[in-house]
Amino acid sequence: MSKIPTHNREPDDGEPNPTGQSPNASPDSAADGSFDSPFHEPVVIPITGVLDLHSVPRRDAQAILEEYLQECYRQNLREIRVIHGRGIGVQREMVRKLLKQKDFVESFGDAPAEAGGWGATILTLRRKPAATGDRPHPDFR
Repeated sequence: MSKIPTHNREPDDGEPNPTGQSPNASPDSAADGSFDSPFHEPVVIPITGVLDLHSVPRRDAQAILEEYLQECYRQNLREIRVIHGRGIGVQREMVRKLLKQKDFVESFGDAPAEAGGWGATILTLRRKPAATGDRPHPDFR
């Protein structure tokens, strides 16, 4: 199972911060956002075919989704469910806009009611083309 690292940052509460640091940043925080604290280690997201964006900071959601989809495609996972929640549809719109841009996405739509309904998007990835070395030699058919 592959995993995608992401950064464990403070939630985006929408409030501007004049210092540019997280409101809970330690004095050990560097100006570039790196931390010496063990509590700011990357978070690892397992590649399972289901990505729940509820636990992802809004500012990171698109980048994480994009990397997650790339890894699913690389691993030949075809059926993916992205849980974005119902809300007012901001996350859903971001997810679907990104899916329209990806050539390797074959189709997508609302999940069935038992899988989240319009609070989740089910998508199908195209099959990866077989690598030349993976095809049987014509003499061995």
